[in-house]
Amino acid sequence: MNNELYQNDSVERAQRLLRQYFGYEQFRGRQGDIIQHVLGGQHAMVIMPTGMGKSLCYQIPALFHQPGDTALVLVLSPLIALMQDQVDSLTRRGIDATFINSSLGRSQREERYQRLAAGHYRIVYVTPERFRKSEFREAIAGRKLSLLAVDEAHCVSQWGHDFRPDYSRMKEIRQSLGNPVTLALTATATAECREDIYHQMGIPSQEITLFHQGIDRPNLSLAVTETWDDESKLKAIEETLGKEEYKSGSVIIYFSLIKTLDRFSDALLRREIDHVCYHGDLPRQHRRRVQNQFMSGEVDIVLATNAFGMGVDKENIRIVMHAETPGSIESYYQEIGRAGRDQQPSLCEWLYDQNDLMIQMQFIEWSNPDASFYSRLYTLLTEHPEECRAFGTEWMNERLQKVSRHDHRIATGLAMLDRHGVIAGPHPPACYEITSEIPKSFLDDEYLSAKKQRDQQRLYGMVQFANEEGDRKSFLNHYFLGDSVSA
Repeated sequence: MNNELYQNDSVERAQRLLRQYFGYEQFRGRQGDIIQHVLGGQHAMVIMPTGMGKSLCYQIPALFHQPGDTALVLVLSPLIALMQDQVDSLTRRGIDATFINSSLGRSQREERYQRLAAGHYRIVYVTPERFRKSEFREAIAGRKLSLLAVDEAHCVSQWGHDFRPDYSRMKEIRQSLGNPVTLALTATATAECREDIYHQMGIPSQEITLFHQGIDRPNLSLAVTETWDDESKLKAIEETLGKEEYKSGSVIIYFSLIKTLDRFSDALLRREIDHVCYHGDLPRQHRRRVQNQFMSGEVDIVLATNAFGMGVDKENIRIVMHAETPGSIESYYQEIGRAGRDQQPSLCEWLYDQNDLMIQMQFIEWSNPDASFYSRLYTLLTEHPEECRAFGTEWMNERLQKVSRHDHRIATGLAMLDRHGVIAGPHPPACYEITSEIPKSFLDDEYLSAKKQRDQQRLYGMVQFANEEGDRKSFLNHYFLGDSVSA
């Protein structure tokens, strides 16, 4: 009976906190159930569509701390771009929160370490890489974690579409924190991926409860338009932009290649369709300016690569178009999730040209170097460090492969060596500094081939999605959720 009274009290308190700090009268979907579950000391895995309020599931529990209580909710996230926005939003609401990541200067980080150690902050956002830093580990050592929230949890799994090596240390991280109650959250995780997440976190599957709301966003319309060339795509873009029911908001048009984006930008300008462009080759200040223009409503249409989206939480995006084929169902779903966050009708249209599949197949080749390539790259760095520093990555690339000067495997190789701590960084001069031996998995063709095959299977999922003659939302639900049953 006492437990029932406590539960009823915590439900009422959670709703009061929701109204007081966030201005909502009721929780949405399973939010309330998830909050009560983790407050009761139980682990949870949450599958929830983008924009449906996953963050409240750990923000509300942080507000249960009493004045003077130094308990902490720690949020692990790979998205540095989102941390600032989340913390700004929380502090505006009077919630003591901060982030600690590589965007801060040394003095800022040290100040936040000191405040963290002294018991300040209810919520702290960090990347998993922060646990490499002894200063952070010392600062957090004296704090009691009431909850560990793992955002974008699909990054934990080697089967996920956006695997991050530091996330694979999740079991070690949890142990160093005293194995706290853990809440894993994502919009995209297949059944296979979920099981691997549990394993990587060191939580038996029977000890973690799955909550999912499906992945359906009722206000989104999913369309696949078959195209054959640039002209047919441009015609489709013009027709879609002309639809009255979607003219009240903003538009994102995604491209896989920068050169294709530039070509379409020129064509749209000739058609007097105003827009801005966003991609990774633009200077940082330019990208920031474009994002601010889009977020403020100064411009309505942005042509972008998938570099655009992290930190974009704009309610009235009416149209998300893919002018080239995404590399996976997971990537596609993440990107269309930026549409219609105000719950108003919005369109997600993919302009499907079978020729675009070759682009993604090339990306798969570049992002999956074989054991021989990794071995030659590591040997070059260890045996010819002076030449590497003197002549740079172009010189290295010429010695590693002879097929094409546009081969991007060296960028992948250096990035992966950095993520696993083999070199000091992915870019010069840090990429020339060897800090440890190469992992055995990098020299295991069977292991590397399995990853490449998974990437190919994800691309094939896009082909199946394009050819789906029934309900495409049902296809997505089956892809991500299979026959799983939620709590």
